[in-house]
Amino acid sequence: MRKLITVFMLAFVLTLAACSPQEDFDLESNITVYTRDTTSGTRDGFMNGIGFTEAAKSDDVLVTGFVIRDNTAQLNAMTIDEYGIGYISTSSLNDTVKGLYFNGVAPTEANVVNNTYDLKRPFMWMIRVDGDFPSQAVEDLVHAFVAFLGTTDASDIINNAGAIALPSSVTWDSIKANYPITQQDNSAVTVRFGGSDSIQKVAEAVTAAFTAKAGNFVAEHEHTGSGDGWKRTNGDTKDQTVGKDVGFSSRPFTSTELANVTVDQYGQLAWDAIVAIVHLSNPIDNVTADTLKKIYDGTYLTWADVPNE
Repeated sequence: MRKLITVFMLAFVLTLAACSPQEDFDLESNITVYTRDTTSGTRDGFMNGIGFTEAAKSDDVLVTGFVIRDNTAQLNAMTIDEYGIGYISTSSLNDTVKGLYFNGVAPTEANVVNNTYDLKRPFMWMIRVDGDFPSQAVEDLVHAFVAFLGTTDASDIINNAGAIALPSSVTWDSIKANYPITQQDNSAVTVRFGGSDSIQKVAEAVTAAFTAKAGNFVAEHEHTGSGDGWKRTNGDTKDQTVGKDVGFSSRPFTSTELANVTVDQYGQLAWDAIVAIVHLSNPIDNVTADTLKKIYDGTYLTWADVPNE
């Protein structure tokens, strides 16, 4: 009897193993296409990276029925939308979704650094012009923060937060004397950070570490997209209640955005990669730039159309 039970249980386990989620995936289902809005740095980097440049700033060329969601919303959507596809910053990627290989290369930090993973973009910062900050204390703290971004201390934090820091050999201890504002109590001072929501995780990690080194100022974060990295520091909303002291962008600033900005008001803090994501049950593991373009322009409408390259 015990032998019969053992045989039955083994057969039951093997049956469950055979019925994997991928085998239940209906390849004939329509693809639900997720994207960012046209001001998004992630969209700019993704569309240019797959050779669909006209889609970076225009919805008209996209497949009918696409869905616009931000970074976090796309990540959440792909945990429940079995037939969806989207794209996020690799710094946001976790094990609740499947991150696809791009042109046969895994979306890892090592592959971004060694230049084998091609779908990447810069993380940028921008600050207000001197004299246009809420107070001298805020201005001095912002300049100290920018200096901190170029140190090995910040590099460690940036890397731990999922982005890829730029090379540095400067420590904060070796330059902090140049920023005496950091040696006083700043607990009553608020510095406003915003811009790209793809950079939010990195920005919050860096500011949390820096405020402890700079008199415990209050770091206020509101991240609404790369376009606001310029608009709210030097653009048409900088003097409204949504104005910021430091803005971030997950794409290069445009020539229009830089028209009235000096070279010491902006710079790069890191590299990031963009990864196409799908539901864990999706059998697709790798995509090429051409495949992604055909999904986003509507050439491929069902998962049966998509080659697993």
